[in-house]
Order: sequence, then structure tokens, then C-alpha cells
Amino acid sequence: MIRSSSNRSLCSVAVPCIATALAALALVGAVRAQTVYSGSGATAAAITPTVTDFRTALGTLNANVAGSFGSGRREINWDGVPDAFAAPNNLPANFFNANSPRGVVFATPGTGFQVSANVVNPTSTPIEFGNIDPSYPGLFAPFSAQRLLTALGSNIVDVNFFIPGGAQAAVTRGFGVVFSDVDLADTTSLSFFGLGGNLLGTYFAPASGGNEGFSFLGVDFGSASIGRVRITSGNQILAAGNLLNDLVVMDDFVYGEPIAAIPEPETQALMLAGLGLLAWRLRRRKAARS
Repeated sequence: MIRSSSNRSLCSVAVPCIATALAALALVGAVRAQTVYSGSGATAAAITPTVTDFRTALGTLNANVAGSFGSGRREINWDGVPDAFAAPNNLPANFFNANSPRGVVFATPGTGFQVSANVVNPTSTPIEFGNIDPSYPGLFAPFSAQRLLTALGSNIVDVNFFIPGGAQAAVTRGFGVVFSDVDLADTTSLSFFGLGGNLLGTYFAPASGGNEGFSFLGVDFGSASIGRVRITSGNQILAAGNLLNDLVVMDDFVYGEPIAAIPEPETQALMLAGLGLLAWRLRRRKAARS
């Protein structure tokens, strides 16, 4: 487990400001620490302790119902996705906010999303994306049997957070993914963004060392500040005949409970500074009139 931190600089105010605004600005300079959970191995057992530690850090697993619990975590392991929304069919981008409320909506520069087929399914579709290329079941393996996730026509998935079952934008404190078949150490990553689109940091998943291996990457920011996560899975897209490095698919998503967004510390401090400046000007104007 790796611990890292980032510093946020203060915006200086060129005019006098009341003490409360200065104090608020000082608080913005406090260190915001992130804890990175990272592991890899040839078997699911190799990364299970790291996944368990990340789950424990985020808190109790919440039910898949609408509304925010305010704390704890949500998970998606794809295994309960109905056959009608799995290969060879596509997964709706809002399935895990509308059909099964967990507060996430997906986006991609590609053409959509697909969850792999179960061993037994009505259309006898091959498992582990063998419907896309027959070699893929030899590359990928599920962490929690049996389904996996991939974007189609792209290696990028954006995860946007909402109050589960609703349209209100939300933030979360942490997010992690189990990846299958990460061959290179500098291609698969998670990029975290604040609700306003500001980049909070990019982190890379470790290589798993061979076909059907597992990698886990999760980052806990300690407080709810993440409005979107961009997942980059390898450097290739799944397509018939494509066996180039580095093809990567996803299994379990583990993330903090989505909660209602509040202004980030920088925004709050600037608001306080503005109020302080206004109060100072009003007092000065009143003094000039007396």
C-alpha cells in the first residue's frame, strides 16, 4: 500500500480581508492525503487482501437502493446483470443508476459497453468476450465469477457519480477497480476529477505478469471530493483479430457511497473571502459617511 499526498495552494487576496476569511483561506492550504491501494498477481487470491483493505477503509457495503446512505460503500461485480443486457447485447450506460440504483452512469468515446456472457446463457454466447474474438477467454479471467466489463470501440470508461436512483450530481471519497490481464505497468490507470472537472490525480495499476492475471488499483481521498473517474484499460480495444498488448478488461468496481456535492474547500474559502471583502467595504463606507 502506497501513501501519497497533494498540496493545494492559497489564492492571495490583494485587499484587506476580515479575520474569518483569512482563517478560511489558511485552512485551504492543509494537506489533502490520498491512500493508494495497489496489488497484482496470477490468481484472484493474490489481490484479495488489498481489495479487502480498500473495502474496509470505505466502510459497510450498502444495499442497491435509491437514495444516499451518507457513508459506507457500493460495489458492482456485473454478475447479476440480466442476460438481456449482457453479451452479445450491450449494457445501458445508466443501468447502475436506473435499473439497479448504485449512483453511477458510464460514458465512453467508443460505441458502448458490454458485460461478458455467463457460462449458461440463452444464446450460447462464449464467455469472457469470446464473442468478440475466440482467443479472449484465454487472456481474461473474472475476479468474482462470472462476468466482466469492457468498453466497445475504446479503452476508456468515464464513471460519473449521482445520488443513487436520481439525477443530482454526487461525489465520492474513493474508487477502485479490479483489472484482468494488465501486461504493462504504465497503460492502465485511474484519473480522478472534482465535480468542477479539475484533475485530482492519475494513478497506474501494476502489471499482473501474464494472461488471466489480476491487478487492483483503488484510491481513497479520505473525504468526498471525486465527481468523476476516468478508467483507461490498457492501450488496445477489444476487436476481432486484435491480440496486441495491452488488452485489459474490468471486473469489480468498489467505491465510496455517492453523497450530495458541497463546494470544494477552495470554493468555500473564496466565498468567505468575498463576504469578508464586502463586509470591509460596507464598514469603510459607513465610516466615511459618519
